[in-house]
Amino acid sequence: MNWTILQWVLLLASAGQIHSRALRFTTLEEQEAGVKIGSLSTTYSAPYRLLDERYIRVDESTGDLFTKERIDRETLCPLHQDGDCTFSNTAVVSFNYEVVPMIIVVDDINDNVPIFERNVIPLHIPEDASIGTAFPLDDQAQDKDTGDNGMIRYYLEDSGGFFSIRQDGHELKLVVQRELDRETQESHVLVLVAVDGGSVPFSATANLNVTVTDVDDNCPEFDADSPTAAIVPALGVKGTAVAQLKATDKDLGQNAQITFSFSRQISDRAKALFHMDGHTGLISLAVDAQVDSPEEHTLKVFANSPLCPPAQTQVTVYMQPVTSPEPSVKIKFVAEHKNQVIVLQENEPPTVLALLELEDTSTAKGTLSLDKDSMSFSLKPQAGSYLLSTSKPLDFEMCGEYEVTVIISDPHGTRLHKREVIKVLVEDVNDNAPKFEQTHYEKDIRENNEPGVFLLRVQASDADSHQFGKVRYRLTNEGPFRIDKEMGVISVVESLDREQQETYNLTVLARDGGEPSQEGFVNVYINVLDLNDNPPAFPTPHFYFFVSESLPQLSQVGRVTASDSDKGENSRIVDVRILNDEVPFAIDLAQGYLRSTGEVDREKQDRYELLVVAVDGGSPALSATAKMTIFIEDVNDNQPQVLLPSSNLSCLTISPTARAGSMITKIYAIDKDSGMNSDITYQIIATKPTLDSPFQIDQHSGNITLVQHLRGEDYGMHHLFIVIRDGGKPDPLQTTVWVNLLVNETMEKCHVNAVPDYSPPPLPPPMPVKDCRCESNAWLIFYCGLCLMGISVCVLLAVVVVFTKHRKTKRKVEKKNVWETGTLCELKPLN
Repeated sequence: MNWTILQWVLLLASAGQIHSRALRFTTLEEQEAGVKIGSLSTTYSAPYRLLDERYIRVDESTGDLFTKERIDRETLCPLHQDGDCTFSNTAVVSFNYEVVPMIIVVDDINDNVPIFERNVIPLHIPEDASIGTAFPLDDQAQDKDTGDNGMIRYYLEDSGGFFSIRQDGHELKLVVQRELDRETQESHVLVLVAVDGGSVPFSATANLNVTVTDVDDNCPEFDADSPTAAIVPALGVKGTAVAQLKATDKDLGQNAQITFSFSRQISDRAKALFHMDGHTGLISLAVDAQVDSPEEHTLKVFANSPLCPPAQTQVTVYMQPVTSPEPSVKIKFVAEHKNQVIVLQENEPPTVLALLELEDTSTAKGTLSLDKDSMSFSLKPQAGSYLLSTSKPLDFEMCGEYEVTVIISDPHGTRLHKREVIKVLVEDVNDNAPKFEQTHYEKDIRENNEPGVFLLRVQASDADSHQFGKVRYRLTNEGPFRIDKEMGVISVVESLDREQQETYNLTVLARDGGEPSQEGFVNVYINVLDLNDNPPAFPTPHFYFFVSESLPQLSQVGRVTASDSDKGENSRIVDVRILNDEVPFAIDLAQGYLRSTGEVDREKQDRYELLVVAVDGGSPALSATAKMTIFIEDVNDNQPQVLLPSSNLSCLTISPTARAGSMITKIYAIDKDSGMNSDITYQIIATKPTLDSPFQIDQHSGNITLVQHLRGEDYGMHHLFIVIRDGGKPDPLQTTVWVNLLVNETMEKCHVNAVPDYSPPPLPPPMPVKDCRCESNAWLIFYCGLCLMGISVCVLLAVVVVFTKHRKTKRKVEKKNVWETGTLCELKPLN
């Protein structure tokens, strides 16, 4: 292949067909095979071919150049990270075999991640490094991309404000931002993040471990537990340890070495008696020590460290003389005791604990007294002994153990012989009830919660000890709530519904482990917050209304309201409207009424089937619908219409042989109203000729019949003026029609050219409609009336008879009284 290409190049070069100016094309790396990168057809004509088809190919007819495979810029140009990455090719074009050199530039994309050589970068910084000091970092990330894709910037994470990163060109430095102290924090673990400059950046991290190295910046200090007093017993032996001093230097290594020494200001006697170990700080006897009287020596000691002022302390050493045996105290326990320890329950009134007897082996008598720290106790002389008692009730919660110090001294109190310590252990009793940390608890929770949700934790403490202070919890009114008996954690085990119950008042009982136990309680208020979980509700799923078709506009049809069982904005009904289009009704949301907005005509539409929607103010809003049926009640606004006869000029020929009772013709009429308003009756109110007409009309059916046999005088034209009425109340509507009947033997078709001249009088009232049911009811009413009249006449006759008899009886009595009175009057003068 290479030989063939070389032959082509030599051949075309000899022909002078090689162009000196190369074409330049550009493509991005990592593109799929088959991506078009340019075309030769804009400059040269077909056919086209390439001498090298490793990375690109050409369409021989169109001259379009396509990638042949994925091109990785970093693989193609590993040594050209900063410049253009190119490769050359040669195209042979047209039938003249022109040679066209080409340069294909492969542009970089951000396809490489920054890489640190080491995941952990160690760095040592002295603790006395000043703020602003910069330490170079050689471990920088590498990115194989070029341009902005290969530009890396750095920042720190978890620095705690101690360090920052400064980037000066290609130099990376760690800058101290806060004072370092190895004794406070010996190491810092930082995260160094490298981010490239791609449009979609890549990043890499490495741990930067900063070790703070020690400098001699701390001076020695004597420990808090280093002794300040010591006692040397009688007959001390050389080398006996007197006191072990302790000092500490927070530095490390050589910087932390300490040497101990006596001050030159101590007495010569002390210098002779005591020895100081400069390395360990141990004070010991330098000689055998035997003194006849007590001695006290104050030793001033230095702790030395290089470059530091010495730390100093003072040790007081008491030298005890060789004497006769010291007085001692014999304790006779009165209160309960165990292993020479007095055991007393708390809250006991002042109680005698022990009888103390002083056993003095010397000639001088001693006395007993209590140390000033033993204020809760008293010591009283009692017949040569001493009674040790409590001076007040002891409280375990204040102090559970006392050390009562008894001082043995001479009668004048000038010399201290000995100290005796008596331990008093206070036993706890269950005298404290559990107490909650808060006076009450309150918690809000949204309704429709998941079961088992944590609400809050209540906590009570008990000042008692052991089992007496162990608290367990329970709810007195659990409901949908549970409490952890040990931890006091309250959770809800059911999904709450605010519409069923908005608040819960729980009582938590805390009980200790005493017997009998003590209890404390606290109220917990649970407020259930509203969610918009209830759609609006109509009082009925289907509204029914009846309106007259003569209903004025904006009249109230009926009440249409909706309610929502939620709370606040969720319960506010923001819209109630009719979903149907172009209906003569609307809902007045402010007053909650359905109103008419247009004319209604029962004859066009006798009912309206509507759908009403109500929307609440929640977010998201909920809605509900209800059906609504509005029946249009009829108004007598349509008069009857006559269908047959079709006009007043219609005419019908009748044979004289027609039999009486036969139907001659029929009037057909309709009324668009309904009910009684559409009940039609027929009535003949005038005839021409005016003599008795042989025709009559059925008032319900409109059938015209012959009531008698036709005679000679009946021959000729008969004009019947008929009124058609509806049953409207109070004023029926009506229309009229002329029916023209010709009695003739020929039966030829008759013609009427004009209706008779007739001015009708005021129309008679409509004939009553006969109904068999009404007729039977009328007879029933008539018979009932007759019966009532008969009963009334009988009662009246009985009353008259009784009244007449009563009048007669009364008159007889009056006559008798008059006669008796007259007789008496006539006899009086005789006296």
